[in-house]
Amino acid sequence: MSRLALGTAALGNLYTGITDEQAYATVAAAWRHGIRAFDTAPHYGLGLSERRLGAALREHPRTAYTVSTKVGRRLEPADGTGDDLGHGFAVPATHRRVWDFTADGIRRTLDASLERLGLDRVDTVYLHDPDDHAEQAFREGYPALERLRAEGVVGAIGAGMNQTAMLTRFVRDTDVDVVLCAGRYTLLDQSALTGLLPAARERGTAVVLGGPFNSGLLADPGPAATYDYRRAPADLLARALRLKALAEQHGTTLRAAALAFCAAHPAVTAVLVGARSAAEVDDCAEQLRTPVPAAFWQELRDTGLLPAAAPVPGEDRP
Repeated sequence: MSRLALGTAALGNLYTGITDEQAYATVAAAWRHGIRAFDTAPHYGLGLSERRLGAALREHPRTAYTVSTKVGRRLEPADGTGDDLGHGFAVPATHRRVWDFTADGIRRTLDASLERLGLDRVDTVYLHDPDDHAEQAFREGYPALERLRAEGVVGAIGAGMNQTAMLTRFVRDTDVDVVLCAGRYTLLDQSALTGLLPAARERGTAVVLGGPFNSGLLADPGPAATYDYRRAPADLLARALRLKALAEQHGTTLRAAALAFCAAHPAVTAVLVGARSAAEVDDCAEQLRTPVPAAFWQELRDTGLLPAAAPVPGEDRP
């Protein structure tokens, strides 16, 4: 898996629409920068993200990249009109999402994803946001993924969520290969530091960190910035602006610091960034290469903006 991975919710017209050509250019830019890991889900644009990602990757050898998708939201045809903006995607409401972590639902959802992607297998499958379906996810969904892994239909299995408690339970109580933790280990939120990440290190479970910018606030803090897909609270906006000012004082950028921080933890195998254009991919790749001075990290610790236990680039941690 490449150190930087591309999240493709935007390819499913997250918030606003993009063209097929823009979607292709986004994936092409990722490839140009050496990104070989791509993440998608049926949820993203009612399957549009999977279709666009599969089309964009078709020109590359299958062994040259990895694809992850998700199960738990099964798509069913809908007779309704209108759009899907209520779920965040600017697409026609041709289908509806049905929460389904049953063994049959898992297989049906994955089969549909493979058809949209144009693939005969995926490298990783995550149980997607099972927050309110824990019993079914652990009792039926997870064993179904184990069987798919044993059959060779998928290479690795795991769970992807915006919280740490249940992900930690997956790491400790099951044989997942990887977990995708979104937004819970960033410059603004280190809640994964005390439970999930140590457990993953102990068990040898890979961790993919999504949401390194907390859905926008750490990319460009301002009055309209979002945090966890909602308007950023005033206290977090003030904190982000302070982080940005300190980064600039040290000759770097907040975006570079945000990516470097996520990548520095030894349990983290990849940082998953979302992009809706080639320009955004170009910027993420450039920011990951941008140096962040050691003095910046030290000032964050000295001022209480970062806990001492959080690893930073250049440190050797056991």
